[in-house]
Amino acid sequence: MSPGTRKRSSAFDDFPVSHPVDSLQGQAPQAKMPLPPKEELPEIERIERLKPSQMLPDRFQPRHLLPHPLRNAFFSGQIDCYQATAKWLALARGERGYQAEIDRLLAMGTSFEDHGQIKAITGTWISTSDGRYIFLIETGERRFWAACLRTVAGHSQEEPRLRVEVVSHPTRQRQVLENRHAEAPSAVGQACEIAALILAELDIQPDPELTDEFDYFRRAQAQRMPEGLWERVTPIMQLTRPRMVQLLNVLKLTTPLLELADRYRLPERVLRPILATPQEQRERMLRLSIRNNLTSDEVEELARPAEETARSHQASAGAVQPGRIAVSGLRRFANALSELDEFSRAQALDEIADELVARRQADDLMALLDELSRLVQVRLQR
Repeated sequence: MSPGTRKRSSAFDDFPVSHPVDSLQGQAPQAKMPLPPKEELPEIERIERLKPSQMLPDRFQPRHLLPHPLRNAFFSGQIDCYQATAKWLALARGERGYQAEIDRLLAMGTSFEDHGQIKAITGTWISTSDGRYIFLIETGERRFWAACLRTVAGHSQEEPRLRVEVVSHPTRQRQVLENRHAEAPSAVGQACEIAALILAELDIQPDPELTDEFDYFRRAQAQRMPEGLWERVTPIMQLTRPRMVQLLNVLKLTTPLLELADRYRLPERVLRPILATPQEQRERMLRLSIRNNLTSDEVEELARPAEETARSHQASAGAVQPGRIAVSGLRRFANALSELDEFSRAQALDEIADELVARRQADDLMALLDELSRLVQVRLQR
């Protein structure tokens, strides 16, 4: 593609030319090169084909793909993209939250083989202090990891080559728009996107020394919003200002809980009542929500005794009663069956019976149901 000059359509600032990749490799970043005024900078774009080992995702990309247990080792240069991918696959064997993301990325990698890479990865070349160059990804991190996963899972000995588009001025705006177009974000992902746009508008850049990326996004909550800022963010996020404020509140969760909520894509309406509980109750409530697929109403109902107990200074780990969780699950089961016609209900019961027998849970469940039936009969006779 021939060089050309394009007028920028957004007021959002570019990424800094100097990037933390140098410090990620254990070396001091180079001094920032002086730049001419923005209007004099040509927007140079060209298409290249690169190996994943020649590329690096943006560590402060609002939507996190690589699991947090692997991020520091990867971005510090201790492991490469293929070693990170192998460890990611190992983590997923015992964690369905990781496995769900891997399945989506592997499906994307398969589509590359069937139909080719339809959309290029965008980014820019940056230099490291040892004189090397690496391609910093602006948009398309999913395509990057999809190719790595496909290579490692398929035991390929040859690196794939991905089509990349070199752009002069990557922006947070483009990054967020690409994210939202590619896949519906989780509540945590949306909160980070809003924060990233606010910080870019205020020209607050990530500190490469940060060990926790969420600390960067949390800085948005401490900022005074200048006039007109929300109006510039709204068209990108397609959300109202009150809704964006609600989502930003999600960042009040600790980093381990944010990572857990993001991994299982818990909606903000479920996280909201969890945030209303005392700090010491939040992890328990979050894990209960994931394990039992609780609705926001059920979380609020379960959290209420915990709040009352905390007020009386008698908080305990047993504040959430196990029976309430079981009742919620049984209620959902009964409601689901009641909405089916007679034929569909019989088919559903057959499938449930097959599943229980296949999982070798039938005997235990039959004993529990017999005991439940006895207890119900006792209460009915009263």
